[in-house]
Amino acid sequence: MKIESAKLIVCSPDRNFVTLKIVTDEGIYGLGDATLNGRELAVAWYLTEHVLPCLIGRDPFQIEDIWQYLYRGAYWRRGPVTMSAIAAVDMALWDIKGKALNTPVYNLLGGKSREGVLVYTHANGADIAEAVDSVQRHAAEGYLAVRAQSGVPGVASSYGVPKSGKPYEPAERGLPSESLWSTEKYLNFVPKLFDAVRNACGEDLHLLHDVHHRLTPIEAARLGKALEPYHLFWMEDPTPAENQDAFRLIREHTVTPIATGEVFNSFWDAHDLIRNQWIDYLRMTIVHGGGITALKKAADFAAVYQVRTGFHGATDLSPVTMAAALHFGLAVHNFGIQEHMPHTKLTDEVFPHAYSFNAGYMYPGDAPGLGVDIDEALAAKYPYQRAYLPIARKLDGTLTDW
Repeated sequence: MKIESAKLIVCSPDRNFVTLKIVTDEGIYGLGDATLNGRELAVAWYLTEHVLPCLIGRDPFQIEDIWQYLYRGAYWRRGPVTMSAIAAVDMALWDIKGKALNTPVYNLLGGKSREGVLVYTHANGADIAEAVDSVQRHAAEGYLAVRAQSGVPGVASSYGVPKSGKPYEPAERGLPSESLWSTEKYLNFVPKLFDAVRNACGEDLHLLHDVHHRLTPIEAARLGKALEPYHLFWMEDPTPAENQDAFRLIREHTVTPIATGEVFNSFWDAHDLIRNQWIDYLRMTIVHGGGITALKKAADFAAVYQVRTGFHGATDLSPVTMAAALHFGLAVHNFGIQEHMPHTKLTDEVFPHAYSFNAGYMYPGDAPGLGVDIDEALAAKYPYQRAYLPIARKLDGTLTDW
């Protein structure tokens, strides 16, 4: 079997996606996700100009060798564009191998380690009352774990809170919007939010919260300590992780579990965090971290230090990545939880898939490969539209982390 052709499908069924389709001379094809939110065409061009010509004629079963070829052979390693491109190829190759062997990808990763993949979803509201109501509604839908976000009094636009009652989607058409942020108001408010949620929802529901990189290490330590009475499943991205050593200070001051890594694109971004056990969950996603091949290495290293996976799973990842994450999560021993932000109906129509949700868990299905397809004719009706993520500034105008 040889790779005969490869092409990109860039479409926007309610949001932008970049999908790679690799076809073999036996007619078997595999799909990979190359979406990089707000920089989609950069990855598309990298694939078109530098990667796809190198794939033609290769044996698609040689996944490890092709991964090393694309990573080491470029000399300029890492970065979100490069690693997202490599990930797309890697996912497509695993998809092909599963289809060729007539088995789901999780069987190629060692088989099932569990029957279902525990997932969490997003609950939010303009204020505490709305947020509590949202958490309760998601719990009634069967979710066993819920991320809670709320508007902060005195802050016009809070992270994680949708506009006009629509599902939360940060990417916006046109140039980036700007919002104002107050760390002080946020730190004083969040413990009140979780006090209300716990009182309303009881002790058994898993609660999570996303700080979204907005605090300094000592501020994050303060928040983690303040949230300890509410025993969160995790506090996510408490501070920017470029300085991995910063997490030492947070760890020394709180026992609230810490998750980070959705912006990572290499195992080395998390090396010290894992080795020193400064985090509890690695959130690096398959599409931005170099694919299944790369994430398997990272997860195996993390397992030595009792760090579990908690992969990013927002709607800026296509159903192809969601499927890959579910196969991965079903197989690896040190799985923790998977983020599940449901796609829109239109996105699901463009990407028909075998995975499903039931009673707090997701299941990748038993279809060969990843179990996701793409309706190319429908996708063509929704062309790419430029979109950006927002920009955040503090109340005095200083640019800060969004």
